[in-house]
Amino acid sequence: MGSVLVVLMNSNHPFYDLILKRRSVRKFLQDPIPQEALIRMVNAGRLAPSAANLQPLEFVIVSSPELVRKVFPLLSFAAYLGPEGCPPSGKEPTAYVVILINKKIANQDHPRDVGATSENIILTALEQGIGSCWLRTVVREPLKKLLNLPDHLIIDSVIALGKSAEEHDCFDLSSPNDSIRYFRDEKSIHHVPKRRLQDILHLEGYGKRLE
Repeated sequence: MGSVLVVLMNSNHPFYDLILKRRSVRKFLQDPIPQEALIRMVNAGRLAPSAANLQPLEFVIVSSPELVRKVFPLLSFAAYLGPEGCPPSGKEPTAYVVILINKKIANQDHPRDVGATSENIILTALEQGIGSCWLRTVVREPLKKLLNLPDHLIIDSVIALGKSAEEHDCFDLSSPNDSIRYFRDEKSIHHVPKRRLQDILHLEGYGKRLE
């Protein structure tokens, strides 16, 4: 088992390695993000799988400093950390992608579309050196008014973006019963526990584990 995990963590496959590096970011440098980079993210999201190919998702890019400042107080970050999990002054996101659902064409499978689309956006951001945090806790009605959204568009979630200004550590849980709560240590390093591969992977049917 140990040798298998060593191979998995040292793959030399660029896209897989990008996935291994991905972490949610809650402290950002204030460098602006080029509009081209943001449009590339949305295009990657557009090309994600869609149930029945209905493609019910639309997007709003928010990158002007004035609008970015107005969006920030309508979002909540890192519920486990409380107020400490919210980006402090001078470390706020520098752009957002707001993910919308078009009620006129969506069906009950749209949450799957959102998941696939969001991951495409997040990984395309990281490939360009941009960190992200996918947020579902949103004060929707004020944000809808701020963005001038018509009634047939529902705000699903918001992806906060910016170059990372924090350190992260991801570690495997010692036991499936250990706490999955992420936390920050005294040096403000963000630690994220993950269930071990050998505890969630079954080979050729339930119960056969990696050896």
